Amino acid sequence: MKNTKNFEFGIDSRYENQKDKNFESIRLMEERVKRLKNLPPEQVIKAKLLQLKYKMEDYLSKTMDDNQNHFTGFLELYIDSIYPKRIDFAKDINVTPNFLSKIINKHREPKDDFFHKLMIHSEKVYKNISDFHKTIWIEVYYHEKICETLANQKNWRPKIEKQIKISALV
Repeated sequence: MKNTKNFEFGIDSRYENQKDKNFESIRLMEERVKRLKNLPPEQVIKAKLLQLKYKMEDYLSKTMDDNQNHFTGFLELYIDSIYPKRIDFAKDINVTPNFLSKIINKHREPKDDFFHKLMIHSEKVYKNISDFHKTIWIEVYYHEKICETLANQKNWRPKIEKQIKISALV
């Protein structure tokens, strides 16, 4: 007998057992993969860029307590979604590949000039895809810095607290 009690909750009740359900799930996934392989490259890039945008917006909406490299991770996703080689991106924004590599690998902090170039580049890339707030890269970068500072308080706070005195009456 088919399970119909879950119908109202959107659960597919056509399957009489788990084996049938698993088989159909595999078939569905195979069909999805087949369709994805036939998508034009432009659509794949657009989808990746939209996914990146939503990930960045989600990241900014949360208070994180980790030491992950979100800015550089997002930057890598952005570049790798558009360009076959990172050197091409470096040329397009007029920086050296070495400079870009140092930023991605966190050996150098990005300066205002880099953010300005990244902001203009992403505005142009997202122009026909979706709204992309021009400050999102800077917001992601500083959000990460704030989260790092808060997450690492146990490392820096005891030493700094010893240096702080309050001589004024409060």
